[in-house]
Amino acid sequence: MTNTTLKHQVAGLDLPHTDPNNRLQRILKAALPNQADNALQPHSDYWNAAFFNLHQVKVFQQASAAEQSAIVQLANRSLLEESYFIEKAGVGYMAKMVLLAETVEERMLYALFTADEATHLSQISHFLPEQLQTGINNPFLSLLAEVVESADKTVLLFVLQVVLEGWGLSHYRRLAKECHHPILAELFTSFLHAEARHHGTGSTLFNQIPVSASSQTAILDVLAQFLSMVQMGPQSVLTAVEQVKGHLSRSQKIQILEELDTQTHSGTRLQILRSLMRGGSADAIVQALDERGAFEPLPAHKCVY
Repeated sequence: MTNTTLKHQVAGLDLPHTDPNNRLQRILKAALPNQADNALQPHSDYWNAAFFNLHQVKVFQQASAAEQSAIVQLANRSLLEESYFIEKAGVGYMAKMVLLAETVEERMLYALFTADEATHLSQISHFLPEQLQTGINNPFLSLLAEVVESADKTVLLFVLQVVLEGWGLSHYRRLAKECHHPILAELFTSFLHAEARHHGTGSTLFNQIPVSASSQTAILDVLAQFLSMVQMGPQSVLTAVEQVKGHLSRSQKIQILEELDTQTHSGTRLQILRSLMRGGSADAIVQALDERGAFEPLPAHKCVY
């Protein structure tokens, strides 16, 4: 097996699905809970234009009804794809943590968490028009895949369970609250119980271990990259507009981000993330990130290259 093949094998973002007629599919369906939604037909209007603040964007306001619909569809699709790949990576991550467990109880918990992620992956797949075979071109997912491969358990616990699972609670809660499709809204609400257990376990285990200088350095490097992405505001929404309307100049992009209220958008998220990192040995990490200005939202003109 080549190094290329081995890359990101834990996250498994590029793992293919089996053929729908493969016997494994039938066995899996029988093993998974809550299969009543298998016949769902994917929609494209789970979240409306106001959810993305698109109603404040002049280019969107002046677009035709068909263009507006296409932009909202792309923004919806981006959210669903990201959730799909996060859950896909979660299956591999939790399975890895089964092997890294240091007690019977820890191993049992992570085995249960692996089942949570597998169930979530199956459930979110019903809302996508087709099974996604490869990872999408998303910097956050690329960073996530890199972190999952880490051999440092302290880094894994803090970045993925304390910070990202904690963030997932806030993110999924908002998706559920503002979703216009009752079944999908209920699904995201149901994810919250598992996410809370995953986050709580990560926090408990992280607080029980000393953080070495090398682990702290690695955590700072990863979180600085992640927070810089958050500082850049709603880039996926900007991308959706450009995909439909065609090439946008730098000044047009800046105007759109200003109309999307990018500083408020990223500022709210950065403060939630900062609050997740506080307490105990994490305080030194927060202080170091504060000194780098990692929690300061950027104005629109700094979010466009």
